[in-house]
Amino acid sequence: MSKGISSFQLVLLAVFGAIGVAGILVFALATAGGGNGGLSPVTIWGTFDAGTVKEVIRAAAEQDSRLSQVTYVQKNPGTFEQDLANALASGKGPDLFLLRSDEALYDANKVYQFPYSSLSQSQFQNTFVDAGDTYMTANGILGLPVLVDPLVLYWNRDMLATAGVAQPPQFWDQLPGMAGQLVKRDSSGNIQSAAIALGTYQNISGAKDIVSMLIQQAGGKIVTQNSAGQYAPALAAGGGASLAAQTALEFYTEFANPSQSDYSWNNAQPEASQAFSAGNLAMYVGYAGEQPQIIAANPNLNFAVSPIPQVRSSSNAIDAGTVYAIAVTKNDPNLQSALTVAYLLASAPVDQALAQSLGYAPARRDVIAASTSTVANTRLINQMSLITRTWADPDPTQTGPIFQAMIDDTDSGAMKAQDAIGRANQQIGNLLTADQPQ
Repeated sequence: MSKGISSFQLVLLAVFGAIGVAGILVFALATAGGGNGGLSPVTIWGTFDAGTVKEVIRAAAEQDSRLSQVTYVQKNPGTFEQDLANALASGKGPDLFLLRSDEALYDANKVYQFPYSSLSQSQFQNTFVDAGDTYMTANGILGLPVLVDPLVLYWNRDMLATAGVAQPPQFWDQLPGMAGQLVKRDSSGNIQSAAIALGTYQNISGAKDIVSMLIQQAGGKIVTQNSAGQYAPALAAGGGASLAAQTALEFYTEFANPSQSDYSWNNAQPEASQAFSAGNLAMYVGYAGEQPQIIAANPNLNFAVSPIPQVRSSSNAIDAGTVYAIAVTKNDPNLQSALTVAYLLASAPVDQALAQSLGYAPARRDVIAASTSTVANTRLINQMSLITRTWADPDPTQTGPIFQAMIDDTDSGAMKAQDAIGRANQQIGNLLTADQPQ
């Protein structure tokens, strides 16, 4: 390969050339730079691979020189929130950062809210997938969505075939019967190879999103927002657990209950993604973005990816996942340049290039609609992004333990499902009271 340009850069330049920046809607503020359009340097923080993001920005700058002023800094996911808070407190924070949907409400007071006078609610919703709605508040928009990482169903072809199962489930009511066929136990009843990782919290990294998805598929909500923009907990109704939440929690924990015929998972199992990569788990509900790690862990694993099962009686398909948006830091002294770059990074060409390079779905509807990819997994992830739903999480570091207690106490029998849900609802309500955005 020549030193001048890599094959990766060629792919990116082809993306930008095919779409054409000039012919794509770029919001008003993206062209509102001072003078002849020159910008001050802009720094963006995120947790994605620096090499990949920098290549995308470099290729985009070939089409729009304003992006040549952008510097991307990769941060550690485990310390990102603390690093950001410390940097902003010392006046040395970035101009932009990638804001996760589950941290949008928690970080609302750290960001500049895009006013609806520059980007209306209808423009926002017509431009971005529904999962981006979490970024809308009563006063403005917390970030411009760029990527969606939806949940998908990974399944081991060999394990299903050996059990005589031709296809993974399309509907949740098919799963209990399949689990009984797929699980293998020793003479003492201990699980040797599992059917599906559901029912626990500590060894399933996406447990909170899975339970949230099941609740929403059943017609329930976790948090609601009223017309005044105020948030309220919604797991319980009339002082007790909502039927949707109770149905979802009881279904989820059923797979970790030894007295059930579909018992196929417990806390003694390894972390779910590791079990799947090792070939000891037939089906795994995980994020689309995990696929490269699964392949790297076991290149010989014969697996496929399918849509998340749905509720048979529902007319609306629903998935869950994580959205990433471009957020502008509050009181940024470089505000005009930051706003311009934010809109440029959320434009269709950059959105497509980021999604293609990082293995996620784009967050823009027009990019999804224009996709001509022949790669089955790309089409699947794009489809899942359209049905992904998120919710206003007041503080993921605290709602995680709340969901864990709700699941663990139901699993152990320490509490009935409806009581565990009622307690969780009250705890989430307490967090929301302290976390309403200003």
